[in-house]
Amino acid sequence: MPALPEHSRFKGIPLPPRGWPLAILLALYLLPGLIGHDPWKVDDAEAFGVIRDMLVRGHWLTPTLAGQPVFEAPLYYWIAAVLGQLLAWPLATVLPLHDAVRLTSAGFALLVLGFVHLAARALYGREYAVAAPLILAGSIGFLVHAHEMQPMLVPLAAYAAAYWALAMLDRRPWMAGIAFGSALGLGLLGGGLAPMVWLLPVGLMAFVLSQQKTRTGPALLLGVLVAATWLALWLVPLALRDPAYFAGWQRATLAHFGSTESPLDTALGYLNLLPWYALPALPLAAWTLWIKRREIATPALALPLAGFLLLWLGLCLTYQARSVPALLLLPPLVLLAVPGVPSLRRGAANAFDWFAMLSFSLLAVLLCVGWSAMVFGWPEQLAQQAVRLEPGFVGHFHWLPTLLAAFGCLAWIWLIITSARSPFRGMAHWAAGVTLFWLLASTLWQPWVDYGKTYRPLSVAVARALPADHGCIAGAQLGGAQRASLDYFGGITTVPQLSAAGRECRWLLTQSSGRHDEVSPGEHWKKVWEGGRPGDRNERFRLYRHTGALTPDAASVRELVQESASERAGESNAPTAPANAPATPGH
Repeated sequence: MPALPEHSRFKGIPLPPRGWPLAILLALYLLPGLIGHDPWKVDDAEAFGVIRDMLVRGHWLTPTLAGQPVFEAPLYYWIAAVLGQLLAWPLATVLPLHDAVRLTSAGFALLVLGFVHLAARALYGREYAVAAPLILAGSIGFLVHAHEMQPMLVPLAAYAAAYWALAMLDRRPWMAGIAFGSALGLGLLGGGLAPMVWLLPVGLMAFVLSQQKTRTGPALLLGVLVAATWLALWLVPLALRDPAYFAGWQRATLAHFGSTESPLDTALGYLNLLPWYALPALPLAAWTLWIKRREIATPALALPLAGFLLLWLGLCLTYQARSVPALLLLPPLVLLAVPGVPSLRRGAANAFDWFAMLSFSLLAVLLCVGWSAMVFGWPEQLAQQAVRLEPGFVGHFHWLPTLLAAFGCLAWIWLIITSARSPFRGMAHWAAGVTLFWLLASTLWQPWVDYGKTYRPLSVAVARALPADHGCIAGAQLGGAQRASLDYFGGITTVPQLSAAGRECRWLLTQSSGRHDEVSPGEHWKKVWEGGRPGDRNERFRLYRHTGALTPDAASVRELVQESASERAGESNAPTAPANAPATPGH
């Protein structure tokens, strides 16, 4: 390890961190960034729209978004809605609904971390198991989605729990079978069939690796029955009460399979995503497979390796290469990475440790300098760049976020000075560095990010452009995040433009992919408002009012316009990200 000076007076926490030190680290990792900002584009706002519809419109059995059905499994939305309802009365004055329900993600992220730790302990023993939550917390991809309203956290927790159950299969087969079935069933209830079906071949692989097949086989079959029971708790009442919605859910579920245009390109896309997304789990997993290549057929390595490969192939048939479904690849990678931490060569361990300390220290300095530019206008050139990216933003100094950021920086300095020499030192510094980065970003930079990602000002502007007695409003090319935000912030509920109700609306709100991409909906439509978010050049919203009689001809014109603009507007709704930043796909 790096030869930093150690002194008995400044003895740091023991490594690897356990007990209270680990709990404090994970709390500082999970809690910042969950509250204090609006629902953000894309998944955060979409998920909140479904949750709010359950609370406001009572659509618990058949999830909807701004009154329109969404064919998704409801478990995450149920739990978030219940939590929001429980916190509504005691904390309504200090915690808005969107902040209250976002705490659900912290609970599921904690479950993921806990079950990954249990799975690592079952596979490799107690001594090395603590590396698993540190590796997962240090993975860049997990960091972003653990702090947004993200239903995919339910399948992710289910996968982590399933690996723990399968690791215990030979020792406690019946308990493991029931736990595996419960994880599979709750994952189906929270994510549907597309992400969870690939857990079945992983269970089959665990059976093949088992040494007691006469006991583990029936236990796994029992688990499948348990999973079906959990899923039936929703599907049976749904089929009896709303057969049309049930049929729509079936069609949407089956549409996932084979939906990728080129599975080979999708497979390569996931491989291109993982080097930054699964850092440092991916290189540590590769190191484990290299140094233990003669033990690759043992259950401790074969189970997570087979799980990763089977899931990777499965995702290529059901999801485009995006960051949300890639979450499911993290548990097997983390489990493969655990033995690699204590087995790093001294030179590699020193390099990893120094890289973590220097990288995150430099990143912390840059974040603080950027905050100074936004709040105090220094450095001047950086301040001008911040305003250019988000026109109209004005930074303000707030004591509490500044004190929290200062505490994080001091804790980081204390940690790197006092950490004892240990094989886990580099991994502990990496996890703590990611935590410091997120703490600074969510305290100092959150107002700037919120200004650019919220639809609140846009929704209010649209509402002000409408008369009090506007009646129904048709929407064209509006994504889920936009419809949810308009409903929440502006009280504007749109109906699909080509629906029977939409053809009768005298108001039309459209979204296009740029300022110069306007296609008039027809001669009888008069534009009364146009706008967008200040820093977003890919979205442009326009509000039209029909000035004549709504005739079949006018409706036909709108249909032609909708079809001609669908491809461009679809591209504007699809999130993009640079190669070194996480993409944020919609559902």
